[in-house]
Amino acid sequence: SAICPSQAFVAPTFGLTSLFFPVRNAEIVNLVDLSETDPNYSHKTELSKAANFFVDAFWTAKIGGGTAELTDSQERDLQNSQRTEFNKRYGKSRLINKSQFFMIRNDQDEILACAGIELDCIRADGFLSPTILEKSAPLMSNLAVSRDHRRRGLAEQLVQAVESYIAETWPEQESCYLLVEARNRGAVRLYEKMGYETIWADDQAETLLPTKNGKLTMVPTVILCMKKSLRGRRGVFGRLRLFQ
Repeated sequence: SAICPSQAFVAPTFGLTSLFFPVRNAEIVNLVDLSETDPNYSHKTELSKAANFFVDAFWTAKIGGGTAELTDSQERDLQNSQRTEFNKRYGKSRLINKSQFFMIRNDQDEILACAGIELDCIRADGFLSPTILEKSAPLMSNLAVSRDHRRRGLAEQLVQAVESYIAETWPEQESCYLLVEARNRGAVRLYEKMGYETIWADDQAETLLPTKNGKLTMVPTVILCMKKSLRGRRGVFGRLRLFQ
């Protein structure tokens, strides 16, 4: 395993909210870390819990006019599809060599935030571009923070953990990529602040949107592909305490 030993640290703060309302007794863990330290670990159970969390944190009140409260049918359909996606991306056979999944959890084992990283094909100027920019490069995805814990520096900590993991586990990789909707200005500003730059915008993209009438509808959107160079970065990731 490429996981480094546990290392305590005090996280930097980001903004006034994180300064006055810090998250205490929380830690960053990944699935490999959990499987090695928790005798009751079940990969299927952990991914299912993470998928359910992601549905609540990401799909509820989704940027772009999504409904503030999912119907039972919407929640069930989204949870099923999210579990399938997470198993495809972060299944046991892919961990370490192809992907990794991170969570911030408190001392009640509640998930407060999550993010994933996987080696994927990066296209040059859009989803349907025939030109390949990189055949296999780190693509960060599934970043979400609980609505009760936003603006407290958790997203920044996850991005830093992902970047450190890339440097430690895939040292041959020189960049990290991500995809984000252009209308999610808060996320775009966060990534820009952390050194990511937009390399293309796909204005022909579509995204799923849970609507107030109880449907799941595909709607037009603009997807940005952002990139950050990780040259010279060496990070240490382990079971890190955020606030003590």
